[in-house]
This record gives sequence, structure tokens and C-alpha cells, in this order.
Amino acid sequence: MEVAFVALVAILLLAAIWLVFYFIPVGLWFSALVSGVHISLLQLVLMRWRKVPPSTIVSSMIEGTKAGLKLNPNELEAHYLAGGNVRNVVHALVSAQKASITLDFKMATAIDLAGRDVFEAVQMSVNPKVINTPPVAAVAKDGIQLIAKARVTVRANIKQLVGGAGEETVLARVGEGIVSSIGSADSHKLVLENPDSISRVVLEKGLDAGTAFEILSIDIADIDVGKNIGAQLQMDQANADKNIAQAKAEERRAMAVALEQENRAKAQDARAKVILAEAEVPLAMAEAFRNGNLGIMDYYKMKNIMADTQMRESIAAPAGQKQEKK
Repeated sequence: MEVAFVALVAILLLAAIWLVFYFIPVGLWFSALVSGVHISLLQLVLMRWRKVPPSTIVSSMIEGTKAGLKLNPNELEAHYLAGGNVRNVVHALVSAQKASITLDFKMATAIDLAGRDVFEAVQMSVNPKVINTPPVAAVAKDGIQLIAKARVTVRANIKQLVGGAGEETVLARVGEGIVSSIGSADSHKLVLENPDSISRVVLEKGLDAGTAFEILSIDIADIDVGKNIGAQLQMDQANADKNIAQAKAEERRAMAVALEQENRAKAQDARAKVILAEAEVPLAMAEAFRNGNLGIMDYYKMKNIMADTQMRESIAAPAGQKQEKK
């Protein structure tokens, strides 16, 4: 029983010691002290209560102090509570100091809170980055398409990292400049002979304005000859004109067919009226006979005249019409 009691007391004692050393990081305070970082033990305890890891703040202050920077633990703690990356900011400040780049703590924290990697930006200021553009297609004045690829060497602009445009904007502006330069050339051969003319024209436009980068150079990596856009457009226009002409001809043919059918309908109507009129002749003659207005001799004379007229028409008609009548 006494052994169990002693074991329980030992466990409680160890737990108490662990809690004391957890909330009172004596070892971390001693490391900071021997490294020349002046921070109170009470402040480290309060960091625990504010849910700020003291190891992050102390290690960052040790790194900055050894590099000759004067850092305030309250500012580091405030930046951590704001959601920033304290270690990355201190790395960037140390790198900027070694590279003689003007970067203060306020600017570094602003860049970090803006969502950009401030340490990578400092490295890019020392070691410029090369961005490869996607293939850019443009058409010269002679109608020949050229497909160009460029390598853009950029350096981070520390002052423009907050609120400045990113790589996508730089690539879009460079592509626009390439299209404008090729499009203003009188012939695609001139562009192929002097590809550096594209670089000069694009650089003169100041494409890095308002961006987080400074364009150092634009080098044309490759130019390929594409399609003959001018000839293709002419062929498309010719096909369109042909289709329009065919449509108009079809319209005229349809109108002619409709007019012919209308004339045939009119002719058939006229023939029907003639047949109806001729059908009324025998009735009129019969009525004339009954009324005494037409005699038998008059009827014979009329028949003779009709037979004589029919004979004359058959004699005067061509041979083809005679055979058709037979």
C-alpha cells in the first residue's frame, strides 16, 4: 500500500515538474540569454498563455541577433498572431541584409501577410528568375503566321510586392508585345532575319509597370512559321462569294420556274375559256336555227370557210408540225 502511494506521489510530482517546465521554459530562456537575446522568463510564460510557441519567437530572435538585426519580440509575436510566418520573415531580413537589399521589418511582414513568399522574393532579387512564355502566334502584314517562344528574365521588385501583379500579368503583357511587334512587320522574313527586334520593341513598352517584378531581358528562344493566314482568308472569302453567287442564281432560277408555271397556268386558263366558248357555239347556232336567224345555206358556207381555212393552215405549217398533227 505504501509502495503504491509513493508511486502515485512520484507520478504527480513528475507531472507537476513537466507542467512547470512547459509553462516556464527555463531551458529556452537560458538559450536566449547565452545567445545575447534579452527576453524575460515572464514573457515566455505569457506566450504560452497566448498560444504563441516561444521556441519560434526565441529561435527567430537568436537568428536575427546573430546576423546583427534588432528585433522586437512583441512585434514577432504580433505577426505570429496575425497569421504570418515569423521564421520566413526573419530569414528574408537576414538574406536582404547580406545582399545589401533595403528591406525593413514592416515591409517584410506586410509582404508575408499579403500571401507572398518574402524569402523567395529576396532570393529572386539576388538570383533573377527566368520565365518561359507559352507559344505566341501572330500574323505579319504579308499574311504569314509566326509562332514565337520567349524567355523573360525577371527580378523581384520588393517595393511592388504588395499590390503588384504576378507572373501571369507579365506573361500576358509580353505575349501582347510579341503579337504587336510581329503584326507591325511588313514581312515575316524581316522578323526571321532579326528576331532581336521583337525584344527591343517589347522592352521599350515598359511592361513591368505595376507588377511585382522588374524585367531585365526578353530573349526570343524560337520562331516557327505557321499557316498562310492571308491566303486562307482569301480562299474563305472566295468560297463565301461563290456560295452567295450560287444562292442568288438558285433564287433567280426558282423565280423563273415560278414565273413559267404561272404563265402555264394562265395559258391553261385561257384555253379552258376558249373551249368553254367553243362549246357554246353549237348551242348558239341551234338557237339561231330555231329562231330563223340562220339558214341552212349560211351554215354550209360557214363550214366551207372553216374547211378552207384548216386546209390553208395545214399547207402553211412546217413539216414537223404536220407530222405532229398526223
